[in-house]
This record gives sequence, C-alpha cells and structure tokens, in this order.
Amino acid sequence: MPDSLWIAFGLVLIAEGLGPLIAPNGWRQMVAQLSQQPDTQLRRIGGCLVVTGAVIAYWFIR
Repeated sequence: MPDSLWIAFGLVLIAEGLGPLIAPNGWRQMVAQLSQQPDTQLRRIGGCLVVTGAVIAYWFIR
C-alpha cells in the first residue's frame, strides 16, 4: 500500500510539472486567472478535481 501511494504522488508531480515545463507563459496566465476567481468557484473546481480523481482511482483499483 505505501508503495502505491508513493507512485501516485510521483504521478501527480509529473502531471503538475508538465504545464510549466511545456508552456510556462500559458501556465502563468492560467494561474493568474485562477487567482482572480472567487473562493466559491475555486472550491467548486477543487471539488470536481477531487471527485474525478477518486473515480479514476476507484476505477483502476477494482
């Protein structure tokens, strides 16, 4: 179990690092636009990401 958590953490870091690596200007603009969003919108986005991640994890675990 702990090994799979480290693998998942590594994959998250890879996915998060692709944006600034491939398109740093676009990534910077996206972060600037996100920082202008109200808290409720950011919570909605975060919730959708959490649910999507949980569904994907569940899909591959079963």
